[in-house]
Amino acid sequence: MAPGTGISDRAVQRMLLDYARATARHALDASVPMSAVPPIVPGAFGGLFVTLWNRGVLRGCVGTFEPTHDLVCAVREASRSVLADSRFVANPVTGKELAEISIELSVLSIPQLAAEPTSLVIGVHGILIRSADRSGCFLPKVAIEKRWSAEEFLSNCCTMKAGLPADAWRKQETSVYWFTAESFSDADVERQR
Repeated sequence: MAPGTGISDRAVQRMLLDYARATARHALDASVPMSAVPPIVPGAFGGLFVTLWNRGVLRGCVGTFEPTHDLVCAVREASRSVLADSRFVANPVTGKELAEISIELSVLSIPQLAAEPTSLVIGVHGILIRSADRSGCFLPKVAIEKRWSAEEFLSNCCTMKAGLPADAWRKQETSVYWFTAESFSDADVERQR
């Protein structure tokens, strides 16, 4: 479990994943009844991302850094929004494909301003970079998957996500925030049964 999130109970994870799937199914086909809203998950969260995978291929990733005490509402909103991920407008997820999709939820801690960005811990910290009207983020696992150093993680977030020069994270006018994320997917929860 990542520090600062507190969503370690597998039953709660399963409930949130089921609700995300039901919300996406209803968003794709309004004739499918929406499931009951699950009980509130207590806590203060720094945001949430929903990622869709089809056999290891990314099919959408959308989220928010809006702090919330209502994680269930954040799951509902992100599960609808991920279906409109702008990277996939030419090939959106369909109701038929949704049955093959693995849903991953990443519950975020509240981001903290990083005094020394390169002292982030790879695999523990995700990053949010903001400069003027541009921003971008990477979840913690991205640096591990890409085998990036801290500097590569920061530079690639600037160029690939925020549309900034690679060294923008070093500039005084740029803010770098760290956060942790507890990520869990359908496959993770099934493995734990």
